[in-house]
Amino acid sequence: MNGLVERIGFLAPDWKDLLEILIVAAVVYRVLLVLAGTRAIQMLLGLVVVVAIYAAARVLDLSLVEYLLETVFQFGVIAALVVFQPELRSALAQLGQNRLLRFFSRLEQTAVAEEVVQAVEEMSRGKVGAIIAIEREVGLGEYLETGTPLQARVNDALLLNIFTPYSLLHDGAAVIRGDDIVAAGVILPLTQQPVTDRSLGTRHRAALGLSEETDALVVVVSEETGAITLAHGGRLFRGLSPDELKEMLIEGPPPINPGPRAALAGS
Repeated sequence: MNGLVERIGFLAPDWKDLLEILIVAAVVYRVLLVLAGTRAIQMLLGLVVVVAIYAAARVLDLSLVEYLLETVFQFGVIAALVVFQPELRSALAQLGQNRLLRFFSRLEQTAVAEEVVQAVEEMSRGKVGAIIAIEREVGLGEYLETGTPLQARVNDALLLNIFTPYSLLHDGAAVIRGDDIVAAGVILPLTQQPVTDRSLGTRHRAALGLSEETDALVVVVSEETGAITLAHGGRLFRGLSPDELKEMLIEGPPPINPGPRAALAGS
């Protein structure tokens, strides 16, 4: 009896084992949240299928298939880093977010949100197209080189001037860092997701593209309809009122189950 207990004793977990299980489960859960609704989840499912084939090859002793898959796996880590680079950057940014710092920056966020909303509301009434990217945890420095550098305090009048029709900076994005507009006329990356909604123009595609690669909040005003949209995390929150936009800029968009007005990039 004692011998049996000794042999199966390793199955009794101690507090360290439970801690490791909780940590791994939390990491896997966060990764799945980041990948959900993106092209990466399809690639991940494909990887699972390849691993299943490899396991079957080992069980059935299919040496050629096993050798070929082992060769693929040797370079798979590097390939995965390249393919999943946007998702990995987004995941690391989310893990590194500090709620305490966000709490202390609430007053600054509120002041910036009020100025942005005032400008957006005015542009929406006049059907003036605009795209405004608000930097959060992930820096937008790599995109600023495509625009015109500015260093001006955020205010609604300046935003209205930037997006005046036919101005030199009208077609690009204005980028806000902290409480400053740091650049205007910035070219943003277009989304890599298939977009079937033909009502979404270049500004909306650029907003989606930036939201897929960073955690920025990107506000878009439609030139055709004056509708207000917010892009975040590869989703579009469309048809927002000024009050709804202000709340999202301060509190952040809903992380899960965004509701009927939120659309994935492909919808």
